[in-house]
Amino acid sequence: MHGIRTGFAALAAIGTLLATPAIAGDIQEAEKLRRLDIMLMVTALRCRTTEDNFQPDFAAFEASHLSELNDAALQLRKSLVATNGLVGASRELDRISTGMANQYGQGHPRLDCAELKQVTRLLANTPGRATLLAAADELLEPTDRPRLASAAR
Repeated sequence: MHGIRTGFAALAAIGTLLATPAIAGDIQEAEKLRRLDIMLMVTALRCRTTEDNFQPDFAAFEASHLSELNDAALQLRKSLVATNGLVGASRELDRISTGMANQYGQGHPRLDCAELKQVTRLLANTPGRATLLAAADELLEPTDRPRLASAAR
């Protein structure tokens, strides 16, 4: 019985944490980081059968930035819970994530597999949330070629 009460207490604490609204700027940053992660994941899968397979680099990127990526996912979830409730938040997060993945299903609009591999390797070896946000601003922007791919050459 004690374990059940402890489990309910933990669930209540998580619900309270998720229901706490986050700051709007933080949500925009969290969405950028989530989009960056999904874009790299989808394009890594797409490039896996090429000579520029960068799935190992993507795994290193995620391992290197696990804290930042998890924090962003939690912030995004908290915001969605505040506006949609627990069940609605899960559905909305799935919808958003699927939309992000579909956007890059045919590849990145400007970068090929070799360039994405270089960028992913660079990001895996460069710490910090600010670095990820700057990369997201460049990589997710539909105009001009990012400077990161050129710098990695």
